[in-house]
Amino acid sequence: MRAAPLKQTRRSEEGYTLIALLALAAIMMIFITAAAPMLRQQAQRERELEAIRRGEEVAEAIRQYIRINNGVAPTSWEQLQEGVSRGTKKVQILRTSAARDPLSKSGEWRLIRPTDQAMIDFQRDLASYTRSTGQVPTNDPLLISKRELFPPPVISTNNASSDQPCNAAGDEDETENGTGQFIGVASRSRRCSVVNYYGINHHDGWIFTPLFR
Repeated sequence: MRAAPLKQTRRSEEGYTLIALLALAAIMMIFITAAAPMLRQQAQRERELEAIRRGEEVAEAIRQYIRINNGVAPTSWEQLQEGVSRGTKKVQILRTSAARDPLSKSGEWRLIRPTDQAMIDFQRDLASYTRSTGQVPTNDPLLISKRELFPPPVISTNNASSDQPCNAAGDEDETENGTGQFIGVASRSRRCSVVNYYGINHHDGWIFTPLFR
């Protein structure tokens, strides 16, 4: 007859254990829910830093191509990937991994021509960045001497691209690359960025070019 209180005690202890486990699970869910946005932001940050590293590699490859080809810039992505001729050999100037944009779904870089609006916007943003920070991107002496190949655009002070709202939906630029010499690349992603590149907070506004590095 005295066993009943013992059973009740065990049931009570099991009930407290279950409640404690449920409370712990609830706390963990709250922690995971709170941490998820931070983890997503960190993952995006890492992709953006990788995109910048690869974009700078592409800019360096364009610089080498122009130097070796007497100031003539590439006219197609295939030319840059094939490398440059040195004697009877082709010298690779661009790593395969750098040839892909980690921010866009297609992985394709958008080629930037000297007179593209994107290039005009980028130079305008650089001017604003320089005024606010005093930091000036370096210019390649050879490219400066070849300015006739890359005529300076007329820079407007209105509607600066950095003031335009970025695209949070993740839409991508699917326009064709056009024809003629290109002097930089940009991501096709139009998303807002975690990292600011020269003060620019949207992926498609980042131009990777040897003209300004």
